[in-house]
Amino acid sequence: MQGPFVSTIPDHEVRSNEELSVTTGHIRESIDRAVIFLTEQPKKARYVDRPATATVEGLRAEVTGQHGESLVSDMPRSVGGGGSAPTPGWFLRAAVAGCDATVIAMRAAAEGIELSTLVVTVTSESDDRGFLGMDDSLPAGPLQARTHVRIGADGVSPDTLREIVEWAEMHSPVSDALRRAVPTTVDIEIA
Repeated sequence: MQGPFVSTIPDHEVRSNEELSVTTGHIRESIDRAVIFLTEQPKKARYVDRPATATVEGLRAEVTGQHGESLVSDMPRSVGGGGSAPTPGWFLRAAVAGCDATVIAMRAAAEGIELSTLVVTVTSESDDRGFLGMDDSLPAGPLQARTHVRIGADGVSPDTLREIVEWAEMHSPVSDALRRAVPTTVDIEIA
Protein backbone atom coordinates (compact mmCIF):
# COMPACT_ATOMS: atom_id res chain seq x y z
CA MET A 1 0.00 0.00 0.00
CA GLN A 2 2.96 2.29 0.30
CA GLY A 3 4.02 4.06 -2.87
CA PRO A 4 6.94 6.35 -3.51
CA PHE A 5 4.75 9.43 -3.01
CA VAL A 6 5.04 8.66 0.70
CA SER A 7 8.69 9.68 0.53
CA THR A 8 8.23 12.54 -1.94
CA ILE A 9 5.44 14.42 -0.14
CA PRO A 10 7.23 17.20 1.71
CA ASP A 11 7.28 16.46 5.41
CA HIS A 12 8.46 19.03 7.92
CA GLU A 13 10.14 16.47 10.08
CA VAL A 14 10.33 12.69 10.27
CA ARG A 15 9.24 11.52 13.71
CA SER A 16 9.46 8.16 15.42
CA ASN A 17 6.28 6.17 16.02
CA GLU A 18 6.33 7.20 19.68
CA GLU A 19 6.32 10.88 18.77
CA LEU A 20 3.67 10.62 16.06
CA SER A 21 0.12 10.79 17.35
CA VAL A 22 -2.00 8.96 14.79
CA THR A 23 -5.42 10.52 15.24
CA THR A 24 -8.37 10.72 12.91
CA GLY A 25 -7.43 14.33 12.22
CA HIS A 26 -3.82 13.42 11.44
CA ILE A 27 -4.91 10.66 9.07
CA ARG A 28 -7.40 12.97 7.33
CA GLU A 29 -4.79 15.71 6.89
CA SER A 30 -2.25 13.21 5.55
CA ILE A 31 -4.73 11.83 3.01
CA ASP A 32 -5.67 15.37 1.95
CA ARG A 33 -1.96 16.21 1.42
CA ALA A 34 -1.43 13.01 -0.59
CA VAL A 35 -4.47 13.75 -2.80
CA ILE A 36 -3.32 17.33 -3.41
CA PHE A 37 0.23 16.21 -4.15
CA LEU A 38 -0.87 13.50 -6.60
CA THR A 39 -3.39 15.83 -8.23
CA GLU A 40 -0.57 18.30 -8.88
CA GLN A 41 1.94 15.58 -9.86
CA PRO A 42 -0.06 12.66 -11.29
CA LYS A 43 3.02 11.00 -12.83
CA LYS A 44 4.26 10.24 -9.31
CA ALA A 45 1.15 8.16 -8.57
CA ARG A 46 2.34 5.17 -10.61
CA TYR A 47 5.35 3.19 -9.48
CA VAL A 48 6.93 -0.23 -9.21
CA ASP A 49 6.15 -1.79 -5.83
CA ARG A 50 9.02 -2.73 -3.54
CA PRO A 51 10.22 -6.30 -4.10
CA ALA A 52 9.81 -9.11 -1.59
CA THR A 53 12.50 -11.80 -1.85
CA ALA A 54 12.14 -15.29 -0.37
CA THR A 55 14.95 -17.67 0.51
CA VAL A 56 14.00 -21.17 1.62
CA GLU A 57 15.55 -23.73 3.93
CA GLY A 58 13.46 -26.89 3.92
CA LEU A 59 9.96 -25.40 3.64
CA ARG A 60 10.68 -22.45 5.93
CA ALA A 61 10.83 -19.26 3.88
CA GLU A 62 12.37 -16.01 5.03
CA VAL A 63 10.98 -13.13 3.02
CA THR A 64 12.87 -9.84 3.11
CA GLY A 65 12.47 -6.40 1.62
CA GLN A 66 14.97 -3.83 0.54
CA HIS A 67 14.41 -1.67 3.63
CA GLY A 68 14.78 -4.38 6.27
CA GLU A 69 11.22 -5.71 6.19
CA SER A 70 11.02 -9.41 6.98
CA LEU A 71 8.68 -12.24 7.75
CA VAL A 72 9.02 -15.99 8.05
CA SER A 73 6.57 -18.60 6.81
CA ASP A 74 6.63 -22.36 7.17
CA MET A 75 4.48 -25.20 6.01
CA PRO A 76 2.70 -27.65 8.33
CA ARG A 77 4.45 -30.84 9.34
CA SER A 78 1.84 -32.84 7.43
CA VAL A 79 3.44 -31.74 4.14
CA GLY A 80 7.08 -31.74 5.27
CA GLY A 81 7.42 -28.35 6.91
CA GLY A 82 8.37 -27.60 10.47
CA GLY A 83 5.15 -25.83 11.44
CA SER A 84 7.28 -23.12 13.07
CA ALA A 85 5.55 -20.11 11.51
CA PRO A 86 2.32 -19.16 9.76
CA THR A 87 1.82 -20.51 6.24
CA PRO A 88 2.00 -18.26 3.18
CA GLY A 89 -1.78 -18.73 2.83
CA TRP A 90 -2.28 -17.29 6.32
CA PHE A 91 -0.13 -14.30 5.35
CA LEU A 92 -2.38 -13.80 2.32
CA ARG A 93 -5.45 -13.66 4.58
CA ALA A 94 -3.53 -11.43 7.00
CA ALA A 95 -2.63 -9.09 4.14
CA VAL A 96 -6.29 -8.81 3.11
CA ALA A 97 -7.43 -8.24 6.72
CA GLY A 98 -4.71 -5.68 7.41
CA CYS A 99 -5.17 -3.80 4.15
CA ASP A 100 -8.98 -3.75 4.36
CA ALA A 101 -8.87 -2.56 7.99
CA THR A 102 -6.38 0.16 7.12
CA VAL A 103 -8.39 1.43 4.14
CA ILE A 104 -11.62 1.38 6.19
CA ALA A 105 -9.90 3.43 8.91
CA MET A 106 -8.50 5.81 6.28
CA ARG A 107 -11.93 6.30 4.69
CA ALA A 108 -13.61 6.87 8.04
CA ALA A 109 -10.95 9.44 8.95
CA ALA A 110 -11.34 11.15 5.57
CA GLU A 111 -15.06 11.46 6.36
CA GLY A 112 -14.25 12.86 9.81
CA ILE A 113 -15.55 9.77 11.61
CA GLU A 114 -13.84 8.47 14.74
CA LEU A 115 -14.32 4.69 14.82
CA SER A 116 -14.93 3.08 18.20
CA THR A 117 -14.73 -0.48 16.84
CA LEU A 118 -13.02 -1.97 13.81
CA VAL A 119 -12.25 -5.67 13.54
CA VAL A 120 -11.64 -7.32 10.16
CA THR A 121 -11.51 -11.11 9.95
CA VAL A 122 -10.67 -12.96 6.73
CA THR A 123 -11.32 -16.65 6.28
CA SER A 124 -11.01 -18.87 3.24
CA GLU A 125 -11.79 -22.40 2.12
CA SER A 126 -9.23 -24.50 0.29
CA ASP A 127 -8.85 -28.00 -1.11
CA ASP A 128 -5.29 -29.25 -0.70
CA ARG A 129 -5.69 -31.71 -3.59
CA GLY A 130 -5.19 -28.74 -5.96
CA PHE A 131 -2.11 -27.49 -4.10
CA LEU A 132 -0.57 -30.99 -4.02
CA GLY A 133 -1.24 -31.59 -7.73
CA MET A 134 -3.59 -34.49 -7.08
CA ASP A 135 -6.46 -33.02 -9.14
CA ASP A 136 -5.69 -30.42 -11.81
CA SER A 137 -9.37 -29.44 -11.97
CA LEU A 138 -9.01 -27.89 -8.50
CA PRO A 139 -7.23 -24.57 -7.97
CA ALA A 140 -4.04 -24.53 -5.92
CA GLY A 141 -5.28 -21.49 -4.01
CA PRO A 142 -8.42 -20.78 -2.05
CA LEU A 143 -11.77 -21.83 -3.45
CA GLN A 144 -13.41 -18.84 -1.83
CA ALA A 145 -12.70 -16.16 0.75
CA ARG A 146 -14.90 -14.24 3.15
CA THR A 147 -14.24 -10.94 4.90
CA HIS A 148 -16.20 -10.11 8.04
CA VAL A 149 -16.10 -6.50 9.24
CA ARG A 150 -17.25 -5.44 12.69
CA ILE A 151 -17.44 -1.65 12.79
CA GLY A 152 -18.88 0.96 15.10
CA ALA A 153 -18.79 4.69 15.69
CA ASP A 154 -20.74 6.74 18.20
CA GLY A 155 -23.54 8.74 16.58
CA VAL A 156 -22.92 7.38 13.07
CA SER A 157 -25.71 5.58 11.23
CA PRO A 158 -25.33 1.93 10.19
CA ASP A 159 -25.87 3.00 6.55
CA THR A 160 -22.94 5.42 6.73
CA LEU A 161 -20.71 2.74 8.26
CA ARG A 162 -21.74 0.26 5.54
CA GLU A 163 -20.92 2.85 2.87
CA ILE A 164 -17.46 3.36 4.39
CA VAL A 165 -16.79 -0.38 4.36
CA GLU A 166 -18.12 -0.82 0.80
CA TRP A 167 -16.00 2.09 -0.46
CA ALA A 168 -12.93 0.75 1.31
CA GLU A 169 -13.46 -2.76 -0.02
CA MET A 170 -13.47 -1.40 -3.59
CA HIS A 171 -10.28 0.60 -2.91
CA SER A 172 -8.27 -1.88 -0.86
CA PRO A 173 -5.19 -2.72 -2.98
CA VAL A 174 -4.81 -6.26 -1.61
CA SER A 175 -8.50 -7.13 -2.00
CA ASP A 176 -8.44 -5.63 -5.49
CA ALA A 177 -5.47 -7.83 -6.42
CA LEU A 178 -7.47 -10.91 -5.39
CA ARG A 179 -10.71 -9.87 -7.10
CA ARG A 180 -9.28 -9.26 -10.56
CA ALA A 181 -6.80 -11.15 -12.64
CA VAL A 182 -3.56 -9.23 -12.21
CA PRO A 183 -1.24 -9.87 -15.18
CA THR A 184 1.62 -11.94 -13.80
CA THR A 185 4.87 -13.19 -15.32
CA VAL A 186 7.50 -15.58 -13.98
CA ASP A 187 11.16 -15.13 -14.94
CA ILE A 188 13.35 -18.19 -14.37
CA GLU A 189 17.10 -17.83 -13.83
CA ILE A 190 19.12 -21.04 -13.57
CA ALA A 191 21.93 -20.68 -11.00
